[in-house]
Formats: sequence, structure tokens, C-alpha cells
Amino acid sequence: MTRQESTGAHSIATELPRRLGGRGAFWAAAFVLALALWSSGAPSVLYPIYAEQWDLTPVVVTTVFATYQLALIVVLPLFGNLSDQFGRRRIMITGIALIGASALVIAFAPHVAYLYAGRVLQGAGAGLAMGAATASMIENNTSRGPRFASTMATVATSTGLTIALLLSGLFAEYLPLPLLWSYIVLLALAGASITTLLLTPEDRPSVRTRWRPQAPFVPSGIRIGFVIATLSVALAYSVGAIFLSLGAHMIDQFTHTDNTAIVGTLLATSSAFIGITGLFLARISPRTLIWAGAGLTLVSLALMAAASAFQSLPLFLAWCVIGGIAYALAFTGGLGLITRLAPEHHRGATLSFLYLIAYTLQAATAIGVGALATTTSLGAAVKVAAIALTLLSATVAALLLADRSTTAHTEPASS
Repeated sequence: MTRQESTGAHSIATELPRRLGGRGAFWAAAFVLALALWSSGAPSVLYPIYAEQWDLTPVVVTTVFATYQLALIVVLPLFGNLSDQFGRRRIMITGIALIGASALVIAFAPHVAYLYAGRVLQGAGAGLAMGAATASMIENNTSRGPRFASTMATVATSTGLTIALLLSGLFAEYLPLPLLWSYIVLLALAGASITTLLLTPEDRPSVRTRWRPQAPFVPSGIRIGFVIATLSVALAYSVGAIFLSLGAHMIDQFTHTDNTAIVGTLLATSSAFIGITGLFLARISPRTLIWAGAGLTLVSLALMAAASAFQSLPLFLAWCVIGGIAYALAFTGGLGLITRLAPEHHRGATLSFLYLIAYTLQAATAIGVGALATTTSLGAAVKVAAIALTLLSATVAALLLADRSTTAHTEPASS
């Protein structure tokens, strides 16, 4: 071997450990999804503290929560196809950088305007990162199971949310500066995520066209399936909106506790069951999951309304468990269905459009419930939300019944 060849081989050998392969890219994208949901849920345990400190009404709290979704609604139609043009990795890095910036803004917020600004940054970052991360997981899925990517996306998002809720409650209860530490951890993890993404392979398409904002669209031939998948994800998100924006207030109403560690643990129960359930869904067909998700969501809505009406902590805990399982079924089923339907060259844009609609309905749910809770009562608002989401569940079921042909496009032939 010549000296030049030896030097080249040494260069390759030293470079390889610095780069991650497809498997590493898959888990790096899962980490991105976890952080996106971490940023969404980090303030949930702290909302009562903000409300007491700054004298905020329920509608202000829920609009702070929904600002995240509203930012997504703006970002996704304009930039949802960026990762199709410039690669998943670059767009995920940009999104995580915005989430890291949001952590700084919220950590040192002197009044509620900074919460709105931080939530805008979080929503914009998640809007860029989530579609790209989901597409990256699909494309770097090294498992033989085609549904592994959508299942792991569910587990990743629930893990990020669970840890955020638990740590926020523990930090606020047992550390000084209760509104600071959860965001400092988020900032550190954002830095770790960007570092990991930089080590993954470049995935910018070899054939590039000039980028331009792309109006939301659904590729022809998959539209009914897209609607079913999107409404299934939206159903999960809308129930989650009530839970994350007003769940801490409901616990306070039932127990009159100001122990944020207890509040965080109760809220984390639901997201933990999302992840636990998600581990067992990889082999179940998307349509079956959507059916089960819609049905079990009806049960969870009944428990939610009963918990509010009777101010019962056991019923609230039951809602957390059943609602978490229902969320996992509906979200994984919807994501699994669109994974099978979306063509690769439009996958980022299609996933972003799905998230756009789902987050629009989530924002509308949060703001609507907050407005009703402010003008009437929290109990009345929860009852109205339960009725509205029952209708959405029925719509999903009706669409599944009306479109039996979707089975032919989504189910593999039995072996």
C-alpha cells in the first residue's frame, strides 16, 4: 500500500466513527419528534403557576397553549415541503434550533407576552421538524415491519411528552426558580439533538428544483384515505388539547393541591400509556387501529365528562389511562395509513398537510374550551367539548364504513 493510499484509508477510518448510518438517522429523527412534543407539553404543569403569578384567565392560558398550534398552521402550508427539496436533516436542524431558542425565551419570561413569543418559536420549530422527522423515520426504517416507523413515532412523541410533564412537575416543586429548569433541560437536549443530526448522512435530494412555497394539496388517488388518516390524528390531538391546556386546572379543582410533582405525575400517566400502548401496535393494520381509536375515544370522553361533573380524581385517572390508550391507537393508525398512501417524492408535503389540519383542529378545541371555561364554567366547557369530539369520532367511523375500498390500498395480502 502506498503512503497516499495509507493516508486515505486512515482518513476514512477516522471519519467513519463520526458518521451515523441509516439506523442512526432513524433514531436521531425519533429524538427530534420527542423534543417537539417535549416543547409542546413542557408548560402544561406550569400553567396554574403562570395563571396565579400573572392573574391569567382560562382563555388566556388556552390561547398561550394554542399559539403553538397557530404557529404550526402558518408554517406548514408555506414550508411543509422544504424537506422534500433540501433534505430531512437540514430542516430538522433548523426546527430544533428554533425550539432551543424558544426555551431561552420562555425560561426567562417576565410576563405573558414572552410565553406567546416562545410558543410561536416552538410551533414554528415543530412545524419544520415534525414532517421532516416523520419522513426520515419512514425512509430510514431498517426494520422488516413496514409499520415500525409509525409505531416508533408514537412512542417517541409520548416519551418526550411524559418526561417533560414529570420533570416540569418535579423541578417546579423541589427546585428554586420553578419556571426555569424544564426549559434549561430542553435547551441542552436541543443542542444534543443538533449535534446528533450533524453526524447523520446528508440526505439532500440529488435532483433539485427551485423551491417555492407550496399550497396544501393531497396527491390524487389517496384523498379519502388521507381524510380518514388526518381526522384520526386530529381526534387524538383534540382530546390531548383539553388534557394539556386545562388538565392541571382540573386536577387543582378536584384535589385542591398545589403540589406540582403530583400534577405532573398525573398528567404524565396519560402520555406514558400512549407510549406503552404504542409498543404493541406494530403488527396491527392501520384501519383496525383507527376503528379501535375512535371507539375507545368515546369511552375516554365519557370519563372526561364524568370526572369533571363529579370532580372525581379516580375518574380523572381513568380518563388519563383510557385516553392515553385511545390516543395511541388513533394517532398510530392515522400515521400508519398515510405512511402507506403517500408517494415518496411528496411525503414531506403530505405529512405536513396532515399535521396542519390536525393542529388546526387542536388549536380550535383548546381556544374554544378556554373561552367557554372563562364565560361559563370549566365543567360546562368540558361537556361541550365531549359532545363535539364525539361527533368527530362518529365522522371517522362513518368514513371508514363508506370507504371500504381503502382496504385494498392499505392492507397487505395475507400470507
